[in-house]
Amino acid sequence: MDTNTIIDFDKYLLLTLNGSDSVFWDGCMKIYTATSTWFPLILALIFLLVKNNRFKDFLLLVVVIAAVVGLSDFISSGICKPFFERWRPTRDPELMFLVDVVDGIRGGRFGFTSSHAANSFGIATFLLLLVKNRAFSISLIIWAAMNAFTRIYLGVHYPGDILAGTFIGVTVGWGVYRLYGYIVKKQKKNVSRDWISNQYTKSGYLVSDVYLFLLIMYGTFAAIPLISFFTFAY
Repeated sequence: MDTNTIIDFDKYLLLTLNGSDSVFWDGCMKIYTATSTWFPLILALIFLLVKNNRFKDFLLLVVVIAAVVGLSDFISSGICKPFFERWRPTRDPELMFLVDVVDGIRGGRFGFTSSHAANSFGIATFLLLLVKNRAFSISLIIWAAMNAFTRIYLGVHYPGDILAGTFIGVTVGWGVYRLYGYIVKKQKKNVSRDWISNQYTKSGYLVSDVYLFLLIMYGTFAAIPLISFFTFAY
């Protein structure tokens, strides 16, 4: 399969998955992709990390998570976008009039790779390795995947942009976690502890605190369609 065939298939997938005739679903995707939607979840994450770590360890985690986001975004937006200069679908002269643009959202000129996908999967990968809880891990992957999908629906990224951004995010999240583990080990602390009580995850996080985080996550999932219905579709 040559490059042109892959690019053509990427465009076909974009036009298949992009947009809909539903104001309700347009609203859901706009709300989901907005950073402000996830402020309650960010507060829940801060609570989870503060409650289950000493203060100086919490500060280290803040720095490390910021590094995951910063590095993922830099690779995606600072290196890949200006290097490849691949048009976003909403800016591509060949497709811009075929793409279903939602509420005028077009993004910048170039879209390869997706910073949303890189950042989301970078954070998700780091956190699931940190906490080590199956329900937590699956939920974070769902959250990141949905965040990435909204970018295709809104027409600001090709599926290929998303896949490449996902690869960047997973790689950065895994790499930064390994570095974090090395730092913690140098400080003679154990990142992965075998807790006997089922009240804790394998890395020592209270399961009840993890479930509180998940409650807020799924509560936000449930609130998004309600907000969309009463704001955009009603």
